[in-house]
Amino acid sequence: MPSAAVRHKLPMITMRGLVVFPGMVINFDVTKPKFVEAIKTASLTDKHIFLVTQTEYDNEDPHKDDLFKVGVVAEIRQILKTPDKVTRVLVHGLFRAKLIGISEFDTYNVAEVAEINDRNTELESKLSYAYERTLKMLFSDYASLVPKIPDELVTLIEGEHDLRKLFDLIIFNVFLKTENKQVLLETNGLEKRVKKLVEMLTEEIKVLKFEAEINEQIRDSIDNNQREYILREQMKALSKQLGGSEDYDDETYEYTEKIQAIGFPEDTEEKLIREVNKMMKVSPSSQEYGLIKTYLDSILEMPWNTYTEDTINIEKAEKQLEKDHYGLKKVKERILEIISVRKLNPEIKSQIICLVGPPGVGKTSVGKSIAAALGRNYARVSLGGVRDEAEIRGHRKTYVGAMPGRIVNALKQAKCMNPVILFDEIDKMGSDYKGDPSSAMLEVLDPEQNSTFTDHYFEIPIDLSDVLFITTANTTETIPAPLLDRMEVIELSSYTREEKFHIAKKHLLPKQLKKHGETRKTLKINDKALYAIIDGYTKEAGVRGLEKKIASVCRKAAKKLVSGETAISVTDANLKDFLGVKKYLPETISKTDETGIVTGLAWTSVGGVTMPLEVIVLEGDGKVEVTGSLGDVMKESSKIAVSLVRSIAAKYNIDPDFYKNKDL
Repeated sequence: MPSAAVRHKLPMITMRGLVVFPGMVINFDVTKPKFVEAIKTASLTDKHIFLVTQTEYDNEDPHKDDLFKVGVVAEIRQILKTPDKVTRVLVHGLFRAKLIGISEFDTYNVAEVAEINDRNTELESKLSYAYERTLKMLFSDYASLVPKIPDELVTLIEGEHDLRKLFDLIIFNVFLKTENKQVLLETNGLEKRVKKLVEMLTEEIKVLKFEAEINEQIRDSIDNNQREYILREQMKALSKQLGGSEDYDDETYEYTEKIQAIGFPEDTEEKLIREVNKMMKVSPSSQEYGLIKTYLDSILEMPWNTYTEDTINIEKAEKQLEKDHYGLKKVKERILEIISVRKLNPEIKSQIICLVGPPGVGKTSVGKSIAAALGRNYARVSLGGVRDEAEIRGHRKTYVGAMPGRIVNALKQAKCMNPVILFDEIDKMGSDYKGDPSSAMLEVLDPEQNSTFTDHYFEIPIDLSDVLFITTANTTETIPAPLLDRMEVIELSSYTREEKFHIAKKHLLPKQLKKHGETRKTLKINDKALYAIIDGYTKEAGVRGLEKKIASVCRKAAKKLVSGETAISVTDANLKDFLGVKKYLPETISKTDETGIVTGLAWTSVGGVTMPLEVIVLEGDGKVEVTGSLGDVMKESSKIAVSLVRSIAAKYNIDPDFYKNKDL
């Protein structure tokens, strides 16, 4: 500012949220005693007063640093007292002034200000005319978006041709932020102020147009909602006259909202909305209403769009498998390979694993361990004895008592769309006149098809591509070839004697002790006793029977503990007191050859066994009779043995006609 600027010392009033410009005539109320006294003092002199705006609206006692640096010197035109004893003052802005300092007195404050004079900065006529047209056009657009601005004001501004007065008129009648108005007040030079006003008006018009669009959308939405509400109320009235419930339509509206919120494909959503509309047209007391409602409830109970995040950690998975199972080295290795591939390529289509092995070897529990290792939810579906295709695909909803199939129920049970689902005993499925469930399983277990699996009850596609399916079977012989071809078979062989011992010691015994309320201090079963249970009381491939025997020992021990004993020790010597006489004798093979006895090898459902075969020679007519329930292979072996003896009869001085006059 030039050093020759005129300075004034004037009573001061601080304004909150209001910026006064030169040429502006405005009134405001004053309540603070200091401000009232400042007005009285100014009115007794030259009626000039300095008005400056606070930087913070809520500041009750502002100092110099709390005020903007530029304000306006105004002339007091009128002072009034309102009925509630508030001073109302009318002022006219004269010129801009910069705040130099403040002198604070008990009654009022005095500001020292320096006059800012840029009245001599005039523009060329063409440039002034261009700015004039721009301002008028912008204000016209602004007025069209602000209903509070009267048409008379627009007409008044259109008729003003002095750029400085036009600026004052517009700035007084537009709703700009206090900070923006203060920027305009502090800007020196008419052209600079006009440019900034053009920028501010342009930006404000953009915001107002955006607000108008939003308000239009809201109005349309409200209109649609009101239209729907009126129609709904009319439907309620009609329903009430027809004997229906007043609030059943609210229920159908909720169904529509829930269906739309799920985000079904367009054709699926349209189908479900049609079902909702159909429900609206029937009486709530009718049977059809109940059927449609049950159908919609079943669909909405599905965990659509709910997925768990895989926590693929190979070390954690390995620890989980080791914790849950002893042995099964090859099986664990294969499972870890599958998990590793999923970590490298999460988008890979899920492999269908089929765990095949005798009963009790841990097929089902391996499936649980896989789910735990992946951090997925788990559901089990038993297929043993299933003969109806509808058990898998569901019943068509037109049938009485129709319901979804086991696949849908498994997803509901797992509460997500990417669980581990175990199909237990897949080799035990049958077929009859109701259909072949194994054919339905073809689509479920085919990664190329199961992304659009359709349950007969739902009649809408269900994406099963993210589900990890595991199946179990005792044998693959009864599994249809097309179904077996879709699965990767992992063999779980019988447990050896040593494996059974370690499983019993590490898993079964602690489990049964806890189950029966006992500890290792109250009940001790030594290693020899465990071996004795395995050898003499069980004969199985797995360990289910072994667990039952251990449970039996725990029950007998519990009775003794309750009777007063403090600690019980079970050994191979006193084991018969708990389990009775041994059921199975150990298999022995003679170390020396004996005439008429040979050791055979056979396989059973519990694993391989040795079998001593005895031969008796009797007088007869050459018959070979095989006793016992031997299989065809063993019977054929006996005939081969006779043929072998005949071929070497001369070498061992055996009567060459023995097969004619001897019975074996």
